[in-house]
Amino acid sequence: MNEQRAILLQAQGLHAWYGSSHVLHGVDIDIRQGETVGLLGRNGMGKSTLIRTLLGHVAEREGSIRLSGRDISHARPHEVARLGVAYVPEGRGVFGNLTVRENLVMAERPGRGGRADWSMERVLQTFPRLGERIDQLGGRLSGGEQQMLSIGRALMTHPDLVILDEATEGLAPLIVHEIWRVIDEIKRGGMAVLIVDRDWHRVLSRSNRALVLQKGEVVLRGDAEVLLQDTQLPEYLGV
Repeated sequence: MNEQRAILLQAQGLHAWYGSSHVLHGVDIDIRQGETVGLLGRNGMGKSTLIRTLLGHVAEREGSIRLSGRDISHARPHEVARLGVAYVPEGRGVFGNLTVRENLVMAERPGRGGRADWSMERVLQTFPRLGERIDQLGGRLSGGEQQMLSIGRALMTHPDLVILDEATEGLAPLIVHEIWRVIDEIKRGGMAVLIVDRDWHRVLSRSNRALVLQKGEVVLRGDAEVLLQDTQLPEYLGV
């Protein structure tokens, strides 16, 4: 079924550097419309660099990146965002001097074809805590509330693809459960998702496909259900 979906994002032969440090070594990745893809690997293996390269944050990069058929290999981050990619970064990145309402309103825009199914009302229904703190400054929220705000803000851009980089990192178990519940709701809505998270069981149970990075190279890829049974996987993940 996934093979019949149109390719939304396709990257081939990605290399990336930070100064003299060569981090990515010829990585290929594709994500189809409405598909969830898991990105796994131990810390320092290149996951965040791959995401940042796809988003245009890494200046020193080579390779081909196409989004909805359009070449974005040299696009800048704001151009990638306008083309329908939302990013929930590790560390949340909320605007601490703006209220919850202001954080959400500043991001709101219709998606392709005027799609607007993630209104502020829906975000606040999904994250009731944000509604209770609507006039509080972002910097005064707890870590879990900031993560909710970061996800809600991303959804209000009505993207075709949302990238979640360690969305549950450092959060209390109840908040972690809440974040995964929302990820499930995003998936059901037909939005494509790229997930990076240490809880590889939860990632694979929600993904159509996944790939594993080791030292900036793809060492495993395939259907998520198959990878769950791969005896090599725990070794690559250091578990």
